[in-house]
Amino acid sequence: MTTLLQQVFAEAAKLSDEEQDLLAARLRAELAAENEFDRTISRSSDKLVKLADEALAEHKRGETRELDPQEL
Repeated sequence: MTTLLQQVFAEAAKLSDEEQDLLAARLRAELAAENEFDRTISRSSDKLVKLADEALAEHKRGETRELDPQEL
């Protein structure tokens, strides 16, 4: 465990039981969401490669234009 994480857990230990449970639930949800995001990205990598290939092909055919921030 890193020093920073140890420091955070030491601070969290000072919280009430209810606040600690709330913090733990939030942390657990955050970790689960991160894991789900990683799984989703890994499952969609073939799709992302296909989209990137299509975008590059459009660019090579001259079908793209430079983004103008003033048009956003």
